[in-house]
Amino acid sequence: MSDIAPPRYLKSMNRFVKALQRLGIHTGPAMVLTVPGRKSGRPRSTHMTPFTFRGELYTVAGYPRADWAANARAAGAGTLSRGRRSREVTIVELDAEQSRPVLRAFPAQVPVGVGFAKRSGLVRDGTPEEFESLAGRLPVFRFDPAN
Repeated sequence: MSDIAPPRYLKSMNRFVKALQRLGIHTGPAMVLTVPGRKSGRPRSTHMTPFTFRGELYTVAGYPRADWAANARAAGAGTLSRGRRSREVTIVELDAEQSRPVLRAFPAQVPVGVGFAKRSGLVRDGTPEEFESLAGRLPVFRFDPAN
């Protein structure tokens, strides 16, 4: 799993989705997370598909060493936007045990993410068991309202 990298098209797709969001155009359940870069401190944005599980908002990184996840981890807070609406959030990374039920729920909650995971080689069939087995290897974050 250490050799899994983002697909070549991902940066272009990120730019496209962010541009649509800036125009106020909703892109389905996708949202844009903006956090300070861990090295530069400059704002870094990426689109993602957060989902509600047990009344809280979560997201799962699309691959183990995602740059946005490292930035989110370092920042601990950011802005989550959909269209022209945004809100400040605290970003909490889950440990392996905490992430298991969230990863298990992921396939039913984010079907588009299952296809992404299959194409990247993270999972073969996209079952809840396969996603749960990624606990501790695939970053999972909870977004809490900022104080």
